[in-house]
Amino acid sequence: MGQLVDYANATLEQISPTPRLDAEILVCHASGLSRSQLIAQSNHSLDGLGCKQFDLLLQRRRKGEPIAYITGHKEFWSLDLEVTPDTLIPRPETEHLVEQALIHIPPDRPIQARPFSVADLGTGSGAVALALARERPQSQIVATDISEKAIAVARQNAHNLGINNIEFHQGDWFAPLADTQFDLIVSNPPYVRQTDPHLGEGDVRFEPKAALTSGAEGLDAICKLVTQAPNFLAERGWLVLEHGYDQAEAVMELLKGAGFNHCATYRDLNDQPRVSEAQIV
Repeated sequence: MGQLVDYANATLEQISPTPRLDAEILVCHASGLSRSQLIAQSNHSLDGLGCKQFDLLLQRRRKGEPIAYITGHKEFWSLDLEVTPDTLIPRPETEHLVEQALIHIPPDRPIQARPFSVADLGTGSGAVALALARERPQSQIVATDISEKAIAVARQNAHNLGINNIEFHQGDWFAPLADTQFDLIVSNPPYVRQTDPHLGEGDVRFEPKAALTSGAEGLDAICKLVTQAPNFLAERGWLVLEHGYDQAEAVMELLKGAGFNHCATYRDLNDQPRVSEAQIV
């Protein structure tokens, strides 16, 4: 199997920034082994059926299909999530959104107090909601998405992980929330410009465009979230959003214009402005 890894690595060098990792994941998926088992059994061979499956997997990756869609899995916040072409692939940058949201969710709450309430809008695979639920099991989370298929994936992920403090609802942004108010609203909305040339490159070619793009400037969804959030936030509630690296100034203007206070932007691991937050006082 070590030779298969070498072969796949050489095959993928021109189309993937991580050809060796991709090769190992594909061999593991075809063989049913973990990466540590693959290393220990690198001198072993795949059977005929395994080799055929590996060839099919490699062909898909050579065409540019994301590894996460090929295997049906993506790790996020140390959680093994199912993903499908109906959901955006969770990205490492979004873990910074989780980190910032967790600051506002108390780890402990008196038994007699009502649960801290969180809404995750545009949940997709459920990545953000599931990470928050795992870290703050005493909180009560509601997650929405306009895609019925995405909600089905998110529900399945919650079931697989044994997480039961999330309610999932299908609908457009705030529509399923009625008159409910939350202590925290968090979202990783679509924020890519419709004309962004990168939409025709790499993994994003295979991802749902509705989960990526949002108007000419990429701000349509963010504008809707910011302007409507005050109606759904409890007193002193927080809104925490992910956005594009070049949208921080525009997001700040939107937040202040909607009456938010304590507006701030935080940078991701690549030192790019990525998450903004604000509070209703």
